Amino acid sequence: MSLRRADAAERTALGALFAELCAIESPYGRERACADRVAAELRGLGLAVEEDDAGPVAGSDAGNLLARIPGADGRADGGVLLCAHLDTVPLTGPVEPVCEEGAWRNRHDAILGADNKAAVAVILAAARRWAAEPPPAAVELLFTVCEEHALAGAKAFDASKLRSRFGYVFDHASPIGEIVLASPHYHRIVAELRGVAAHAGIRPEAGRSAIVAAARAIAAMPLGRLDAETTANVGTIAGGAGINVVPERCVVEAEVRSLDEAKVEALVSEIVDHLTDGANAAECDLDVTVARLFHGYRLKPSAPEVQLAEAALRAAGYAPSHIATGGGSDANALIAAGFPCANLANGTEHPHQPNEQVTVDALEAMLDVTFALLDTAPDR
Repeated sequence: MSLRRADAAERTALGALFAELCAIESPYGRERACADRVAAELRGLGLAVEEDDAGPVAGSDAGNLLARIPGADGRADGGVLLCAHLDTVPLTGPVEPVCEEGAWRNRHDAILGADNKAAVAVILAAARRWAAEPPPAAVELLFTVCEEHALAGAKAFDASKLRSRFGYVFDHASPIGEIVLASPHYHRIVAELRGVAAHAGIRPEAGRSAIVAAARAIAAMPLGRLDAETTANVGTIAGGAGINVVPERCVVEAEVRSLDEAKVEALVSEIVDHLTDGANAAECDLDVTVARLFHGYRLKPSAPEVQLAEAALRAAGYAPSHIATGGGSDANALIAAGFPCANLANGTEHPHQPNEQVTVDALEAMLDVTFALLDTAPDR
């Protein structure tokens, strides 16, 4: 089946919708306004929208949204899922989208929210066409909350509700054409070290410094990029009451990621061992919590979702390529729940940074690829 690309009116409407969505503040936990706008758009197209009860579990004021569009044959099952998340990372300033020199940016020194509202806008723009002209295959639309909070919304979603054969997440900030075949296992480590407070100038020898314990532990840890598959990072350290007090408490938060599950488990154990050694050397107590925040995955190039993505990308004029990533997405949660899914590059740049942007060309390319996924699906 041939691809019918977005026309001029659809491209103009896509830009306007993207800017509108970015201007709606929705840091994770506060997605209500964005969820209401998306639900209103879908209902305005005549679609039924289900909102689940994931909000309290995920820590959000909204739940995940699910809508369905039957295919041209009237069936609502056996098609394709499209997924995007409604939340952003925490905001450090207002969001005022502007289009300058062919790219969307925030006028202020803060994130734009293209992660992941570029995908939200694209899916809604595609839904506008499909609501008027049924797509060649059935499509399900899933909008999740709290993705930036360790995929909490997708993890709380009941994947057994899905009727599609497989799905796609548009949530990798890299050039259009890339298909993520591997994503890491991700662990968080939170350590609380407790010593004894004392006056730092009069009786320092009576104290036991929790910060010294933490420093010794961190200095011994393997951190950064450890190999092509594995990274580790200490992200936050908090402790102490004042410069004249030997600190009795310090909290360290770290993460470990690897595409290899055995490597991530071994590295977590090593970091916990260093925390234990640092606490013992400074005669401090230690409490450690280790949590697997999401499972990793590896997809076979022959998987149906990969094969369809490749065909759709070629139909839209892009050369498909396979990549591994150090980041997670809702695809991790859906795959862990037993639902086949692939994460596709969305062409955005510099996510989570004040210079975040997406070009007009990339935004419109994502829409063409989305149309191609459904136009190509019946042939697959």
